[in-house]
Amino acid sequence: MSSIRQRTLGLALLVFGISMLMIGFISYRYAAHEIEALYDASLEQNARLLEGLLQAPLPEEARNVLLNSLENALGNANAARADRRLAEYHEDSQLGFQLWERDRLLLRSANAPVSPLINPPYGFTSQLIDGYEWRLYVLEVTGTAQRIVVSEREDMRGDIISAVALRTLMPDLIGLPLLTLLLWWSIGWGLAPLSRVAEQIRSRDPHNLQPLTLNPLPRELATIAGALNRLLERIRIMRVREKRFIADAAHELRTPLAVLDLHAQNALTADNVKDRQEALNHLRDGVARGTRLVTQLLTLARLEPEEESQPEYRTTNLLSEVREMLAKISPLAAEREQQLLLNADEQADWLMLEEPGAIETLVQNLVGNAIQHSPNHSVISITLATTPQYFQLIVDDQGPGIPINERKKVVERFQRAGPSAGSGLGLSIVERLVMRHNGTLQLDDAPNGGLRVQASLQRPKEKSK
Repeated sequence: MSSIRQRTLGLALLVFGISMLMIGFISYRYAAHEIEALYDASLEQNARLLEGLLQAPLPEEARNVLLNSLENALGNANAARADRRLAEYHEDSQLGFQLWERDRLLLRSANAPVSPLINPPYGFTSQLIDGYEWRLYVLEVTGTAQRIVVSEREDMRGDIISAVALRTLMPDLIGLPLLTLLLWWSIGWGLAPLSRVAEQIRSRDPHNLQPLTLNPLPRELATIAGALNRLLERIRIMRVREKRFIADAAHELRTPLAVLDLHAQNALTADNVKDRQEALNHLRDGVARGTRLVTQLLTLARLEPEEESQPEYRTTNLLSEVREMLAKISPLAAEREQQLLLNADEQADWLMLEEPGAIETLVQNLVGNAIQHSPNHSVISITLATTPQYFQLIVDDQGPGIPINERKKVVERFQRAGPSAGSGLGLSIVERLVMRHNGTLQLDDAPNGGLRVQASLQRPKEKSK
């Protein structure tokens, strides 16, 4: 593909060339018309002059000598008026005349047509005579039967007009290469900031994501540079998040993997079946914890806020989603002989806009934490409530709870509370999901002891009252 510079130059030359052709054509037509009018006026003037000489009271011999002298003078004057170099090239372009008395030719110049002019109209006319187109002016001599015909060949006029027009356009034709060079330089000068930006990007280190610094910039290029800087900033933020995720994953997985390795060694070196079985059970529990940690890390990475992307929401029934997820995790509660109680108004409108998988993740983390922190044979209460602006998901457990001064910290990544705490990612994931649904997360004391977690999710606007 051609460069912007070449395309701009080509378009400018095309527009200039078409404009020059149109202007040249109009100038040529105007110049031709003016020259024709000038020559016609000269023909009429010369005819009037001849009329005055013919009416002068002179002897016939003296009149003939005077007419011959006048013919030479008119021819020379006409040639000089057109152009001396053109007159040298067209020697027969001089003015010619005839003097007629009725149908008899009395006198003519050497370059006047020989063919008789039968009843030519008075005034200006054009006729084909002896194979040439002639421009004639016929004047009747006052008080006589004589008429004066002043003539000039049209092809000679055309040559002169063409020569004048060509000389008029010659400066434009000669100046076109110079104009091309000037346009090429000026367009290159105008595009120089773009070249500087391209050179800075081309020479930049791949790890350098700092904004481009080029000042001053044209308004059009400043828009492009601003878009590039915003893109670089988003890439930089994504790389920071990626590095943080890798660092967090490495930090959190190091200890579980070391524990797994220890349990595997214990199983290999066990002296009896009971010790080996115990080590394998610990190894299985460690694998389950590691799997849950990896799952939460991936979920947290997916929930990182991205300015350039917006999640796609779907309409779902909150009550049905919660009930289905409780059925999936009820075996975990059954292992510890815990009871899950769901309290909700079956007749209420539970339709909401949900990011796919959000309710499942919320219930899994909130109820899963409650199961983990509550003692055996306890009751975990899950309540669904509605307000004009929000749906509320409330989970009450009977565990040790969280002190008030630590409740703000536990929603941060990898912050744990209590000896039975997990990876420290569950409440952080819950908070991200709640924020993506324009809601709030609140931690309080449960009525029967333990912790109450209340997640409020925004209702659809069309349902608001």
